Amino acid sequence: MDVYDAETYGDKIAPVYDELYPGYDENAIHRLAELSHEGRALELGIGTGRFALPLQDLGVEVHGIDASQAMIDRLRVKPGGERIPVTVGDFTVVGVAGEYSLIYVVFNTLFGLLTQDAQIHCFENVARHLTPEGVFVVEAFVPDLKRFDNGQSLKVISLDEGALRLDASRIDVAQQTITAQHVHLSEKGIQIFPVRLRYIWPSEMDLMARLAGLRLRQRWGGWEMTPFTGSSGKHISVYGLG
Repeated sequence: MDVYDAETYGDKIAPVYDELYPGYDENAIHRLAELSHEGRALELGIGTGRFALPLQDLGVEVHGIDASQAMIDRLRVKPGGERIPVTVGDFTVVGVAGEYSLIYVVFNTLFGLLTQDAQIHCFENVARHLTPEGVFVVEAFVPDLKRFDNGQSLKVISLDEGALRLDASRIDVAQQTITAQHVHLSEKGIQIFPVRLRYIWPSEMDLMARLAGLRLRQRWGGWEMTPFTGSSGKHISVYGLG
């Protein structure tokens, strides 16, 4: 694989991202709007605006940051996309001015920071940009090591008469990293989209927050505010100052 940088995932997948992930959870949008308390919101890894645009439609002033100009270009051509201020850069350092009542990162995007230090720096920078009553919301999967056999996994994502989508991945348990390729086979040919991430256990995430001066306020098993349990496949964690 070529050098994998902060913008690699977005630059590679931008042309097909909205085709692969066309929808959004309406519960997520309404929950984020509630948590904004009518203040400004900042999305880390805003991408093509899949969450930001419907949130803006509910009257929330949304700003964003993303490392991939290709993803931002996709956002800009959508209705309302030109109204969202976006900073280009690695959100390890939240390069924005002012404070926000809501900062959020969804769809496992926090795991795109590939070291523990980078993830801690993200929490620290978020804390510096929150209003006193503001919250930091993280949506992330709960690591499931059982899906890997001998350190690797091959999964069929979708299969129909015209196309096949595979997810091939390898895990390094010591470093908590996953290296993967999303492989698409169709009449158009073969497309591959590289993904790298460092997963975080919920308890580790809470410790990162504490190091940054944040505390866990709520944790749900989904945007419907279902209880988070040992069988939850993902979590929505809400952190605040103090």
